[in-house]
Amino acid sequence: SKYMMSFCLLRARARGVVTVPSHLIGTNLVTTAQQPRMKSALLCLTAHAASFYSTSTIVAAAAFAANSGGVNKVSMPPLTPMADYIPLAKKAMSYIDSSPDPFHAIKTSADMLEEAGFVELPDSRPYSGNINPGGKYYFTKNRSTMVAFTVGEKYQPGNGFKIIGGHTDSPNLKVKPRSKKVASDCIQLRVECYGGGLWHTWFDRDLGISGRVLVRNESNGSIDQHLVKIDRPILRIPNLAIHLQTADERAAFKVNKEDHLVPILATAAKKALTGENNKKDDVKDGWTEHQEPLLLQMLASELDINVSNIADFELNLFDTQAASLGGIHSEFVHASRLDNLATCFLAVQALLDHAIEGKLENDEDISLIAMFDHEEVGSASATGAGSPIMGDAVERISAALNAGESNPDLYSAAIHKSFVLSVDQAHAIHPNYASKHEKGHAPKMNDGMVIKRNSNQRYATNSITGLIIRECAKKVKLPPVQEFVVRNDCGCGSTIGPVISAATGMRAIDMGCPSLSMHSIRETMGVSDLTHGLTLFKAFFEHFRDVDSSIQG
Repeated sequence: SKYMMSFCLLRARARGVVTVPSHLIGTNLVTTAQQPRMKSALLCLTAHAASFYSTSTIVAAAAFAANSGGVNKVSMPPLTPMADYIPLAKKAMSYIDSSPDPFHAIKTSADMLEEAGFVELPDSRPYSGNINPGGKYYFTKNRSTMVAFTVGEKYQPGNGFKIIGGHTDSPNLKVKPRSKKVASDCIQLRVECYGGGLWHTWFDRDLGISGRVLVRNESNGSIDQHLVKIDRPILRIPNLAIHLQTADERAAFKVNKEDHLVPILATAAKKALTGENNKKDDVKDGWTEHQEPLLLQMLASELDINVSNIADFELNLFDTQAASLGGIHSEFVHASRLDNLATCFLAVQALLDHAIEGKLENDEDISLIAMFDHEEVGSASATGAGSPIMGDAVERISAALNAGESNPDLYSAAIHKSFVLSVDQAHAIHPNYASKHEKGHAPKMNDGMVIKRNSNQRYATNSITGLIIRECAKKVKLPPVQEFVVRNDCGCGSTIGPVISAATGMRAIDMGCPSLSMHSIRETMGVSDLTHGLTLFKAFFEHFRDVDSSIQG
């Protein structure tokens, strides 16, 4: 019909598929769609609309479009069977965009928790007398690692901990302690590769800078911590033009991480025009004189402080392109740091829902999320999963709920009843590289969560821990959980599950949402898998005790 054609062409123009003059919307478009490309788009989108919308919906939308004037201002219903999953996906995308580094990830998470009434526990003070059944709490370490938990109203000393674990860090480029570098009249920043990134994906991207800045407080002499997020393309790592490469160089595309990954900040000519070269730098404190002055000026401007007040910083680069929905049905999320901020978001949201939906009333245990720093570099740090953080949290919380008395026997009982759901992104099968997957264990995006197994203990999953999670999933009618095992001729990654299990003795399973392009500057996962993950996390908090009690021995 005329209205269906109008609606579909309107959608095509909004997506940049075809160019349609506004005056044609709502007219007899069959006779005006003469270009082959327009015809193709028209037929495709008309069929697509008819697949997912009733005629009345299409007619109503088209009529609204025809009478609205400007096309770009029209808000149309999405042409997607994924509509039910998109609200959660957009919330996750906002979380990820707000969290370009571990410090911001923890800040974003803390804001969500505090809005729901969670109370921060100062790590330097005793927990005894400050934790009670029915309560909601969190604490942070180094502002880059967080533990948050709720106490079931039926909790008894010696009961267990239901733990969801993830990590806040992702591969990126971090500014070196001495940032200043000039080459070929270009102002650059010295950077260090953090983790195992796909570094070729960082070329020709619009890069911002974020992290933590230590600031001298002139009023009281203290050192304050400030977060900074410069969300505009101030840095870039350009590729070498094809004409300047040999055929062998083009074929190999080998990246020298020291020489080729140095981002450009400005030109020396611009610096001269601003008079910066003529300014006398009289600060010789062993740190300031080694920093790029333009970087310090930018940080000072963002924080509204004097340059002289900057004492130190921890900064990393990030892609300024926001997360987006992709695919014809909006079935994908494209974003930076899906590994592992997708997990962090879902863990926080699951804990919030567990508390808000009244699940604490019949809960006998502690429901806890832990988000660690430094997983990408082995977890062996004061804020990593290999630190005492998890064991200390179980011991201190257990003691606080036992009238402040630490009891080794109760602690051992709690460890025996506890379980760690270690969640990190999983490898979805890649259609262009399908041979890289073991044929019987090839997870697909938008097909549910993935259990990761490895007999050599690179993952912590065993038959019992795998069964427990499958049974939790069944209770809420989730799709069957997928399985991943690496090929025998490929190396296997690892994550925090084995680390926490070895350090505490708690049972654990390793899982994840299936994704593509892991460790690229921009990764991809399925929209519905976010909902699958959240539903599973909530089922774990609600049903773990019953499922675990049904397993003998």
